[in-house]
Amino acid sequence: MPLQNRVTPLGDLIADSARGLVYGNRGCLHDERGRIRRRYAVRRWIACRLEFRGWHRAPLMQPGRFTELFFLDEATAFAAGHRPCALCRRADYTRFVELWRELHGDDRGADAIDARLHDERIDPRTRAQRHYDARLDEVPDGAFVLHEGAPWVVLGDALRRWTPAGYTDPTPRTNNSVLLVTPPSLVRVLREGWRGDVPLLHPSA
Repeated sequence: MPLQNRVTPLGDLIADSARGLVYGNRGCLHDERGRIRRRYAVRRWIACRLEFRGWHRAPLMQPGRFTELFFLDEATAFAAGHRPCALCRRADYTRFVELWRELHGDDRGADAIDARLHDERIDPRTRAQRHYDARLDEVPDGAFVLHEGAPWVVLGDALRRWTPAGYTDPTPRTNNSVLLVTPPSLVRVLREGWRGDVPLLHPSA
């Protein structure tokens, strides 16, 4: 039976047998029986390589340890509000910090980055994911928007519907007024032409 550790662009954790291309965590979210009890435990939400230095951990979701999360691709991780890991993706993290300083000159260090991202991804009143009004013609490739109540990734002149196994149903851009899912600061990183050491988009895109 699949574990409930696949992350959607909306930041929700679901159980699905499809494999993702990016790994990450946001603290310990499960109990001693492996049941998900919270959406997050810390502000440091990171996205990692699937493999690093031959490290292997089994079984997953051990009691008292962080919950191993999996994403379809980095676009999905960005939409959920995760940033590159400073350990397994050091080069990506360094470039990310350089871009971040251009966007937010007053933010210094990972704690400041994580605090701003947390404010952008979580509504403090409801603890639900925050969404933002946007113009579709200003949204860069790799960012997610809500379309018919579901997350769709922007790519070229079309939207593609997210599923745990990949992208489907290419749909031409029509209505220019949309709700943006990806946090604004990460949208600005994507606008700079972000490409890291993990796949930005699943091959199905």
